[in-house]
Amino acid sequence: MDSHIAPVELQKAYRLINHGPTVLVSARHGGVDNVMAAAWACALDFSPPKLTVVLDKATGTRALVDGSGMFVIQVPTVAQLRLTHQVGTSSMADTPDKLARASANLFSIPGHDLPFVAGCSAWLACKVIPEPHNQATYDLYIGEVVGAWADTRAFENGHWKFESADPCWRSLHYVAGGQFYATGEAHVADDGA
Repeated sequence: MDSHIAPVELQKAYRLINHGPTVLVSARHGGVDNVMAAAWACALDFSPPKLTVVLDKATGTRALVDGSGMFVIQVPTVAQLRLTHQVGTSSMADTPDKLARASANLFSIPGHDLPFVAGCSAWLACKVIPEPHNQATYDLYIGEVVGAWADTRAFENGHWKFESADPCWRSLHYVAGGQFYATGEAHVADDGA
């Protein structure tokens, strides 16, 4: 594991996705790993920490999540724009070497039998909270966050530091048609004092 990766307190894990980034979803089941991009992920609760993510029925990653009951949400960076777009627009069913073509390097975190995507700025290991109706009708999955980590070059002491980090560490926000925006400059609200 990279020396820049540090655990994040679970009660602050929501901060890793609260700013609405495009995420990478990875899963492992039956000796198969896969990664997909998802634009619809959201923090849901603090204690225990939970999140939601939409996983279309047609995706191979969803089948792995259904099989294992576990998944990882990752926050990709500007440096991973190509990777993010490629894993979001190709399928292992059509392109079995999808991960190699996208240069997706996977690593492990002790205690979690999950594939983590190297180079991201944050990782949230999740256990599926079964909601069969939501999953079947809306493709909506709820995950309880059981572990959270961030790269200290982008997130430290419970806060993003996009304003001082190298711009390649900014998160991506998908619009449509292969177009993304990067997280912008910081602004602080005046407290009225």
